[in-house]
Amino acid sequence: MSFTPMPLEHSLEFRVSYYETDGQARVHHSQYLNFFERGRVELMRFLGHSYRNLEATGLMLVVAEMNVRYLGAAQFDDILKLTTSVTEARGATIRHAYRLVRSDDDSLIVQADSRIACVDRDGRVRRLPAYLRVV
Repeated sequence: MSFTPMPLEHSLEFRVSYYETDGQARVHHSQYLNFFERGRVELMRFLGHSYRNLEATGLMLVVAEMNVRYLGAAQFDDILKLTTSVTEARGATIRHAYRLVRSDDDSLIVQADSRIACVDRDGRVRRLPAYLRVV
């Protein structure tokens, strides 16, 4: 079986939906976690793999740690660019860095980093599949 190392970064643009905002028309702080998950899933898809297929093998990727720094506020209808970077992937964990900017002026809104663990359906820690390991 051949293996291609994971690219270190992937970016995607999307528009903020109304339901993602709070009463002040700003993105609710909890929505950023959903954005980061979208970034991780799209990074896998970019690699030619799907999260659905990973789960079919009995493995799941779960958030073990998330650190978020809110530097600005996104609002309804903003177009955002999320860059998801792999900073480390070995053993049973992947570390990501996230950078979210407003597309029209490139202003930094949120920076974050995470540690994602690979587990089986019983919650036991498992080694990452080869295609997800960078190091």
